[in-house]
Amino acid sequence: MLSFLAYITWTASPIIAKLGPLTLRWYGLLFMSGFVIGTFVLTHIYKSERVSPRWVDVITVYMLIGTVVGARLGHCLFYDPDYYLAHPLDILKIWEGGLASHGATLGILLAVWLFSRNNKFDYLWTLDRIVIVVASGGAMIRLGNLFNSEIIGRQTDVPWAFKFARYNEIHHELTTIPNELRHPTQIYEALFCVFLFILLYGMWNRTKEKTPRGLLFGLFVVLLFTFRFLVEFLKENQVDFENRLPLNMGQLLSIPLIFVGIWVVLKAGKWPGNPFGYAPRDLGEETTNNPAVKVK
Repeated sequence: MLSFLAYITWTASPIIAKLGPLTLRWYGLLFMSGFVIGTFVLTHIYKSERVSPRWVDVITVYMLIGTVVGARLGHCLFYDPDYYLAHPLDILKIWEGGLASHGATLGILLAVWLFSRNNKFDYLWTLDRIVIVVASGGAMIRLGNLFNSEIIGRQTDVPWAFKFARYNEIHHELTTIPNELRHPTQIYEALFCVFLFILLYGMWNRTKEKTPRGLLFGLFVVLLFTFRFLVEFLKENQVDFENRLPLNMGQLLSIPLIFVGIWVVLKAGKWPGNPFGYAPRDLGEETTNNPAVKVK
């Protein structure tokens, strides 16, 4: 049973370097890396379906704003509403930490809807492609959580348990956590996001423009939030009031999204007259008048 691996002592610092008044952190670097990787993947997807890659820059702006605003508001309203409703200006203090993935999900849904409406893209067509890159971004964010020694798991004796040796130093708390062995739930979620990315990209790669409308988005939502519901049983609660609930906030917020995802999967490709969605197939128009550009 991997007896040589009793546990892993995690001593990584969340800070990469300090440059004068600026502090470069792993979380911020990994967060932005998700968007950088996503632009390359989405560009490939759009080109493969004859959609101009110029749209990638546009939707990336929508996505960045939607993710950050949604994640911040989600944390403030889902996990500490009393404080932030009494101190609304503190909502803007994003540098103090506090982002929620369920809020980011709602922010992304709204951002993609606005992008689709403003640029004549089919909403579900856009979501089917965007969830592929969201999966890769989710893996990067969870690795950022690992460097922050946050969203830690419950105590365990599995051979791959983590001892978060710098927890008190990072979070300015005096607890017994640094001496306890914990589930590395950040890694569990990161690996699941990698699996989702491979699965969704593989499905899209087989069908491309014939992908049933809503299938990838619905499957992403069902799988991601079902896993999130289950992995929460291995996590410590984020805030005290969750200890009084039958399920924690992450689980309660996941349930309605799972049902939405199931409904979309069941409807995938069955919308009359629009089984695959639509997008501006404008890459050919741009290359027609430019013989130096070849589309393979």
